[in-house]
Amino acid sequence: MRHPQRIARSRVRVLLTIPWAPHRGAHFFAMSFVRPVANLVLADLATSRRLRNDPNMSPSVQPAGLAGKFYPAGPDELAAGVDGSLARATPPPLTPKAVIAPHAGHIYSGDIAAAAYRLLAQRKGAIKRVILLGPNHRQPVRGMAMSPADAWATPFGPLPVDRPSRDMLARQFEVAVTPAPFVNEHSLEVHLPFVHRALGEVEILPILVGQTPRDQVSKVLEALWGGPETAIIVSSDLSHFHDYATCQAKDAETTAAIERLQPAGCDGDRACGRFAIHGLLDQAQRRDLRVTALDVRNSGDTQGLRERVVGYGSFAFEYAHTAQLAEATRKLLLDLVRHTVRYGAHNGGAPTKVKFDGPVPAILRAQRATFVTIKIGDSLRGCRGSLLPHRSLLDDVVDNAHKSAFDDPRFPPLTPAELEAIHLHISILSTPRHIPCESEAELARALRPDVDGLIIRDGDRRAIFLPSVWGGIPDPLNFIRNLKRKAGLAPDHWSQNFRAFRYSTESFGDPQPST
Repeated sequence: MRHPQRIARSRVRVLLTIPWAPHRGAHFFAMSFVRPVANLVLADLATSRRLRNDPNMSPSVQPAGLAGKFYPAGPDELAAGVDGSLARATPPPLTPKAVIAPHAGHIYSGDIAAAAYRLLAQRKGAIKRVILLGPNHRQPVRGMAMSPADAWATPFGPLPVDRPSRDMLARQFEVAVTPAPFVNEHSLEVHLPFVHRALGEVEILPILVGQTPRDQVSKVLEALWGGPETAIIVSSDLSHFHDYATCQAKDAETTAAIERLQPAGCDGDRACGRFAIHGLLDQAQRRDLRVTALDVRNSGDTQGLRERVVGYGSFAFEYAHTAQLAEATRKLLLDLVRHTVRYGAHNGGAPTKVKFDGPVPAILRAQRATFVTIKIGDSLRGCRGSLLPHRSLLDDVVDNAHKSAFDDPRFPPLTPAELEAIHLHISILSTPRHIPCESEAELARALRPDVDGLIIRDGDRRAIFLPSVWGGIPDPLNFIRNLKRKAGLAPDHWSQNFRAFRYSTESFGDPQPST
């Protein structure tokens, strides 16, 4: 967060860090550690990697250097602040494996971060280890870096470091182990009071992520991913130092990109933790995770000054194949579909507009791809949808409901006389993942009946089957060949341009009629 000016000095690259007056709406107590002098620091962590195996490196504790600056130093005052933020948070009922949360001073972004931590707190006791990745602000970092300390101090007591994992990263991934970049670095430390209050005395592994290629960060996350005992936390603020309206617009675009698993949408000044976010989004694509923005605001919302603000966002990453909307949300969506269909049937196929009293719930604003299916008895009466997320869950469901009833080319528009007989079904798709295969037989072996939805594409021909189709075509080879027919391809068609993609769904609908 300071403005660096590089200068050359013999064979060692150094960095001149020039202090500046930070934006008052960005970081709590940040003014207290700005010094009106230049500070020379080493910029090449390759040199400091030799510290990794220094026999004189004794067990130590990383000090809570920003206590009293970014958050209260007294444990009682800090507990009241963190617990208050957690109590005010109202995230949707999700079960995340990973989260993104902001790292400004607690009075600025603590309530936004609390939305993520309140969800993690549901698994207190089950989560034993926290992997925490954040950007460097004070000193330059090439690649990634870890502190040699064996514990990190907090006003509530120390949190132990997962030393075997730290040693593994240093040995296998050449992640630097050095104390220098952690001096006065806030992106990791400000999270530890929330970790302690939400999860207890878990093991932690804080990692600074500098300019690092996405695949390298992703490989580190792959090695650390673990099971339900491990939570992944990426520390990042959003846009910096725009006016309030510009910040809102930029952060809305970044939020949509994160929910769509699109790393490019976080580039530039849109997220200071973008390198860690890139790696997490890569894992989310590979592991079929679904992302939901929990709370997106800025310092103008939390502290009032709107001329020059910093954006904050918290996001939850959950496994798509186990993700479930709350029953009340499912019912609301089905009611909206039914209203859309009824309105159109009685008004010549006209679309309907949905208006909420107050803000739209975060779960309905999330970027999602959906299909809406209409049946009468056991017979299909309309089905339309989206392959990729490109708008909110609310907008996608309402539009696809209208198209299923009145714009499916296979059927005439739905009539008022049919309304009492229809049964509605909604499918929420995860982001499609490519299935590497060189033959039809290999593709058939890769498919998981009753689990995988399938998209095929060859040139301008494409088609999709929802996982529910397995009920009528349980054999993988027949499943593929029927989908080829749907795409207008020969059943035995195969070419070098043929591509297949799998996805999972959350599906729900009206109760099936009794037989």
